[in-house]
Amino acid sequence: PANTLRMGIVGLPNVGKSTTYNVLSNLNVPAENYPFCTIDPNKAVVPVPDERFRKLAICITKSEVSAVLQIVDIA
Repeated sequence: PANTLRMGIVGLPNVGKSTTYNVLSNLNVPAENYPFCTIDPNKAVVPVPDERFRKLAICITKSEVSAVLQIVDIA
């Protein structure tokens, strides 16, 4: 959706972008010690927990759609 938060991890080769991506997304994309290991961008959608939202959703709505963050590991 248009209201989805997006974050791109951008930087020089071999500085830990894919490692950071793996930690944030709880995934295991290749993070090797050579330049251009990541050729195609990796994408993940990570939930953003918010206890205030959960309390509000109990009172107001039948369903809840929590905030998510789309993370992109750019080559």
